[in-house]
Amino acid sequence: MIAATLLALSAFVLSPSLLAPAVQAAPIKSAPIDGASINSAAAAVAATAPRAPDIAALRPHIVWKPIPYGARRRRQMGAYSKRHYGVWKWKLTGPVAIVEHYTTGTTWQGAWNTFAANSKHLGEYPGTCAHFVIDTDGTIFQLVPLWIRCRHTIGLNQLAIGIEHVGRSDAEVIGNARQMNASLKLTLWLVAKFGIQTRNVIGHGESLQSPLRYERYAAWKCMTHTDMSRPAMQTYRGWLRDRERAAGVPVGPAPEWVDIGC
Repeated sequence: MIAATLLALSAFVLSPSLLAPAVQAAPIKSAPIDGASINSAAAAVAATAPRAPDIAALRPHIVWKPIPYGARRRRQMGAYSKRHYGVWKWKLTGPVAIVEHYTTGTTWQGAWNTFAANSKHLGEYPGTCAHFVIDTDGTIFQLVPLWIRCRHTIGLNQLAIGIEHVGRSDAEVIGNARQMNASLKLTLWLVAKFGIQTRNVIGHGESLQSPLRYERYAAWKCMTHTDMSRPAMQTYRGWLRDRERAAGVPVGPAPEWVDIGC
């Protein structure tokens, strides 16, 4: 009797029908793969994903017009850098910034002659120079290789590219459509090529407020020029950001300014 009872209990516990759920789910069927939907979704992702800029395609037409920059001038630049930045060096660091200027003259040749002369400026060698001069018709002249320092902005020569615009005022330069188009093309290419942040594209007149500025001479602490001032450069950077977005170049954060008490 006991054995029969145990046998019945065993059959009850081990019965497959009792172990199974009361309501069985329908078998899961795989949906057919829709190639068109996948391609459409991939295209949508690609359209919104940031793309790498085509740096070579961004390079504008540049006319090579080098000024004399031989061994003597390089030694002078090295000595200048030692006095003002603490390290003997004539090669450009980075670059990590671009400074926009205007020449106060009316011809690119006049600016070229001034830079080529290598005359003392503020009692020191080397003379002033910039990497580029943009003429009023939009022609871009390059005067110095991009790996060499030019003396164009106190406190920033060690890490900044200098771009001169032929003109006598901010308004004259900003209002020249051909010159501005060339300038923005050049700056966009340089920003993309070197990974320069847009906030570090500044005017000469903004240099005292740049957090990148470093000058060891106390007498030169507040020394600068007023060309390409804040209002002009706010307009310029706005145009530059529009072009950066269109080209897939990162815009980056807004400018940060410092107050050094000048």
